[in-house]
Amino acid sequence: MAEPVKDAGKGALLVLFLVTMIDMIGFGIIIPFLTYLVKDLAQAEGVVHVGLWVGLLMTSYSAAQFLFSPFWGSLSDRIGRRPVLMVGLVGNTVFFTAFGFSNTLLFALAMRFLAGVFNGNIAVARAYIGDVSTPQQLATRMGLIGAAFGLGFTIGPFIGGEFSSPAERWDFFVGTVFDTYPYLLPCVIASILSTGSLVLAFYKLPESVDVRAKNELKERKAWTAHMSGMAKNSVVMLGTSSIGAMIWVSMLFIFGFTVMHAVFILYTEMSVNLGGLGFSEQDNGRVFAMIGLLGILTQGALIGPLTRKYGTRRLIPASILVTGLGLTLIPYTQASMAWIQMLLVTSCIAIGNGLFQPSSSTYLTRIAREEGYDLGAVMGAQESLGAFARILGPLSGGLVWELTASGSYPWDYHTAFHLCGALMVISALLTLRLPALSNLEAGEQASSTVEKS
Repeated sequence: MAEPVKDAGKGALLVLFLVTMIDMIGFGIIIPFLTYLVKDLAQAEGVVHVGLWVGLLMTSYSAAQFLFSPFWGSLSDRIGRRPVLMVGLVGNTVFFTAFGFSNTLLFALAMRFLAGVFNGNIAVARAYIGDVSTPQQLATRMGLIGAAFGLGFTIGPFIGGEFSSPAERWDFFVGTVFDTYPYLLPCVIASILSTGSLVLAFYKLPESVDVRAKNELKERKAWTAHMSGMAKNSVVMLGTSSIGAMIWVSMLFIFGFTVMHAVFILYTEMSVNLGGLGFSEQDNGRVFAMIGLLGILTQGALIGPLTRKYGTRRLIPASILVTGLGLTLIPYTQASMAWIQMLLVTSCIAIGNGLFQPSSSTYLTRIAREEGYDLGAVMGAQESLGAFARILGPLSGGLVWELTASGSYPWDYHTAFHLCGALMVISALLTLRLPALSNLEAGEQASSTVEKS
């Protein structure tokens, strides 16, 4: 195995942090206004299946990343990490803005898919960190990716909500292109952030691999072979006992959680007379920003003490059920007490998700080591199936909404959220198959002792 070329320094790590954060901003920025955009375009085109189109647009970005991330990762092995990261930033800049100019549903879908195609930056950023980090530095530096995820998912929806339809809020934008295209401004802001990161990458990001030496040592792997290998590896890992159970638990959790991405705003923007909350794009952006902030606080302040007190194994089912409770209760929010009840609901979602993500990764890592599995293969299988769940979730949510929203209880707008809760219950039940390894708990106690000393 080749040694890291050199420690890339704080400037490079800052660029990698920004690259990952902007990727999540790009994913989250459309959440507050996507339903409104689809409704506007659908009305102009005479399309009635709004829920299905919302699901398709939410899914297209994740689907493109799932399909093309292996290509970008392989390309970065051949030509270097730096040029591939910069191509991703250029793609962000172009396709974020292009999405804001959407005037048909098909154009919006194409721009969203292309944004995902050109953005394989998270996988490449992880590879870059692996190139330039010693084993002692690796965990801390990989933690930067997690922090950037949380911050990006907080900033993205906030920007998307606060800067949608600016002509309705600020006279300065009346009669401008931002009046004609009411969702262009947040997309332009995301593009500006991406351009700033591109400039930083150009000046502050050195190459992390010796491309010539790497190409001499490493056999080139075709995209089809890579995808086939991922599929085979995932099937093998799902067939194992404890590892397979944990991957299923994680996949079902992500599935249930991402169903909410498609249907949350379909519910909140619905008229109060129909059972919704009548929220605006700004209201929805603030809700998702609140979820992001609470998630960051959970991972920063709660995960350590709770893990030391209860252990990772116990936190996993508890966090799943807390998340499921929050997701199920969303459509029972009353317009007269919307913000108080929404704070309670989003607290359950944010805290549950904030506990589950690090706990599941920790458990999977330790159980893989305990049972002698290759950690790279295990994490690769989890990531592949998690990506598949992120594709399936919004699409399923949009389809269920379309089929049930106009029906009568319980087969109405509550149904999609009940689906979220049901998936979480199944996920929690599967944790009964997870072994409580003494070495796992001992490792946590030892970690606790070290932290206190």
